[in-house]
Amino acid sequence: MKVIAVLPAYNAERTLEKTIRDIPEGAVDEIILVDDCSRDGTAALSRRLGLTTIVHERNRGYGGNQKTCYREALKRGAEIVIMIHPDYQYDARLAPVMSALIANGICDFVCGNRIRTRWEALEGGMPVYKYFFNRALTIFENSVTGQNLGEWHSGLRAYSRRLLETIPWELNSDDFVFDQQMLIQAAAMRFKLGDVPVAARYFAEASSIDFRRSCVYGLSALATLGQYALQRAGLARFELLTPKAPPAR
Repeated sequence: MKVIAVLPAYNAERTLEKTIRDIPEGAVDEIILVDDCSRDGTAALSRRLGLTTIVHERNRGYGGNQKTCYREALKRGAEIVIMIHPDYQYDARLAPVMSALIANGICDFVCGNRIRTRWEALEGGMPVYKYFFNRALTIFENSVTGQNLGEWHSGLRAYSRRLLETIPWELNSDDFVFDQQMLIQAAAMRFKLGDVPVAARYFAEASSIDFRRSCVYGLSALATLGQYALQRAGLARFELLTPKAPPAR
């Protein structure tokens, strides 16, 4: 199965090479980096490293960047797509583990789980308020959707082609809530979700949103979850939660 890694990048020049070096040899067939109008040399470094490099002429946001990533990966024939942040916040060595779970039909969607234990997450630098927001939202999201994921807020993810061809991710937000919408959509369409443990890495060069944007992100996630609950109850129907086409059998 063709595996493509996509890297939604913004000002990742200082961490990109370390991230690429961690991807095990032979784990992916191609790496696509989408540069979201960075102000540093991310795109130039990406080209020097031999990556397929796409540059946005204007900043489209985290979700908007991912839309370009998935569109390009599907166009290039990917059967499995792994999203890896190029800021070195997630362990890229897990790429073959995540793709194997999809290739073997165990999962359609795999997330990294940074909350194996409370002390491990906090010792990895996760801010205390983010840890508690993460735990509270994850517990609530699991209870509403019937899932049992260890974490709903990880940026390390792998998808099957079938999932990406079914979920209407093109309708999702261009902001950070894109990730939450993807999970809620996958749960609504009964895809098989799973996770793998990954270390929490918070450091100066790693990207992270501030308290205000974290609150906006959380409220936006709850709004999408509310749509999920209304649709499951048969009280409303939302295009965001409706498959683009029936899943292939």
